[in-house]
Amino acid sequence: AYWGHGRNFQSSRPAGLRERWKKTQIGLVDWWFAYTELTKDILLKDGYPERRITVLDNAIDNAGFKQDLAAVSAVRIAELRAGLGIDESAPVGVFCGSLYPDKRLDFLVAAADLIREAIPGFHLVVIGDGPGAAPIRVAAESRDWLRWVGVRRGDEKAAWFRLADVVLNPGLVGLHVLDAFCAGLPMITTSDASHSPEIAYLEHGRNGLILEGRCEPYAQAVINLLRDDQRLAELSAAALLSSERYTLRNMVNNFVGGFERCLQAPRLR
Repeated sequence: AYWGHGRNFQSSRPAGLRERWKKTQIGLVDWWFAYTELTKDILLKDGYPERRITVLDNAIDNAGFKQDLAAVSAVRIAELRAGLGIDESAPVGVFCGSLYPDKRLDFLVAAADLIREAIPGFHLVVIGDGPGAAPIRVAAESRDWLRWVGVRRGDEKAAWFRLADVVLNPGLVGLHVLDAFCAGLPMITTSDASHSPEIAYLEHGRNGLILEGRCEPYAQAVINLLRDDQRLAELSAAALLSSERYTLRNMVNNFVGGFERCLQAPRLR
């Protein structure tokens, strides 16, 4: 059996030798464990039989993060708002992840500027660090509504997520989409970023938004969402529901079920 993405989603040469070689190997095994439904689609297009594919819904153990989220008190959230000078009713966006070019950090700042212009109380909190942190550090120096807090884990990370209304991530989406789901926050990204297979979990218009890769339409969509309490509540509820599907336990059960089906099936060749 193979377990994998089906292709390299961040490859600079999607039609290069390595990716062509992978296609020649796809059909040489008896079973495929696909990371997500997106991987399954790739395998089907390459001619692999659907009956021999198990979709794992690749996940990490977020049980601890859910516990941290549940433990954040209203007092703690109020303290964070007071510390940043955020009004009780002002909307907050959060970005959480490693900071590197594929995350489109310049795009993030430019979009946040437009959102802030339309919604004066808006604040953006950036969690994380990495080689591409410079644009965020520079932007934060001239914007008192943009706060870069560096790497945060456990209850500190959970508190920032509880403060937020949306997750803004115009660049690469991977497993960190599960953090947004656990917090009941819709993630907003772009369709043309170099996403990982877990982008399959983000369903446009249901538990988040996947928008065209231009700053102005992206920012306007966020503005519209933050002004529409009912729509925001619907997306948030669906995001939280998605957190119940994409769990480590479900992934393990999918794996075991795939093993059983594989061993019961005749050899493919």
